[in-house]
Amino acid sequence: MATDNGRVMYDLAARMFPLCRSITGNGFRESLEMIREVVPDIKVHEVPTGTPVFDWTVPKEWNIRGGGIYRLNGDKVIDFRDSNLHIIGYSLPIDEVVSREELLEHVYTQPDQPDWIPYVTSYYKERWGFCMSENQKQTLTDDEYHVVIDSTLEDGSLTYGELIIPGETADEILITTYLCHPSMANDELSGPVVVAELMKYVMQMERRRYTYRFVINPETIGAITYISRNLAALRQHVKAGFVLSCVGDDRTYSYIATKYGDTLADRVMQNVLHYHYPGYKKYSFLDRGSDERQYGAAGVNLPVCGLCRSKYTQYPEYHTSADNMDLISPEGLQGAYDVMVKVIRALEHNDHYTMTVCCEPQLGKRGLYPTISYKGSHDDVNVIRDFTAYADGRYDLIGISDLIGAPTDALIALKEKLLQHSLIKVV
Repeated sequence: MATDNGRVMYDLAARMFPLCRSITGNGFRESLEMIREVVPDIKVHEVPTGTPVFDWTVPKEWNIRGGGIYRLNGDKVIDFRDSNLHIIGYSLPIDEVVSREELLEHVYTQPDQPDWIPYVTSYYKERWGFCMSENQKQTLTDDEYHVVIDSTLEDGSLTYGELIIPGETADEILITTYLCHPSMANDELSGPVVVAELMKYVMQMERRRYTYRFVINPETIGAITYISRNLAALRQHVKAGFVLSCVGDDRTYSYIATKYGDTLADRVMQNVLHYHYPGYKKYSFLDRGSDERQYGAAGVNLPVCGLCRSKYTQYPEYHTSADNMDLISPEGLQGAYDVMVKVIRALEHNDHYTMTVCCEPQLGKRGLYPTISYKGSHDDVNVIRDFTAYADGRYDLIGISDLIGAPTDALIALKEKLLQHSLIKVV
């Protein structure tokens, strides 16, 4: 069930949905500014065109005002105002009359989904082109058409947002997402709106053990740019990281492992999902596709895993016009938010604990054990007994949770009671 968080996230996504975003340009900036309206402390960084970022270079900035395909009598075939997916990302400007044959060389459809417009980009090779449904393509029967793309591709900059919230230690938790797809709700806006709400949650925490680093960037080139500018600090401080994408539907949960699947990020994500949604889908690093690729790339090797609801490429609406506001929901967004809050709480409390008394403690005199014994009366205290048995300093909280089959949420509440009674201490 969605709470106020879910509705707030959904409403913010609805506001941003009409904007035409890309890996650079004003659509990205305007979308980021909408997020900054609710989290004003986000810092905006601009990286100029031509800046070397590892093996890549920051590309030219692309902006678009409109365009479409029109019959020579002026009738519209498709128009950017109807869907900004109609023009492929990074299209060069054009205003010409072309033959049907030439036009078809620049038209992209998804024939197996004939009612939907595909999402197509050409970031690193200059071309122009249009996207439409296969059914619309079948109406192209005229000999000539007037094609218009009112765009610019020129030196500018790449934009990203960053918020670092200090904690008691310099150890960091990285939470990142991307903001560069036009008019797609799940594979785009769900990640940023959940991250924005998590920023608010972390800032309101009474106590923070970790420092939290939040990043909102264009996918791939944005992550590469960010890592290239911050790699030394990331290597030194990040203890666990999470890429959030496609987290707005309510079909399932999906986890994409780090390269070797053995980091703190992997442990806590699998632990939380196991108790929150046991039917979640696990994918290896070989199934990566979002910015976890960059954080796990050779020479970087940071402990960053991925969280989705329905994983990118694995749901039919992916990268089409059907990935709209009807696909996501306040409930779906709320679920992803709840998972990440559980992850944050588990990390904040993930110490090694050891008992302060030898042998099994007498829980009854501390009000932690039933004072009368009958069949079934001890069921509720088995977790207490199990926790105290394994509180010998060998395993951390997540490890004990895995061993005794109790969610970290329950163990956090329990260890607080045990600390109050001075029965355990942090190693």
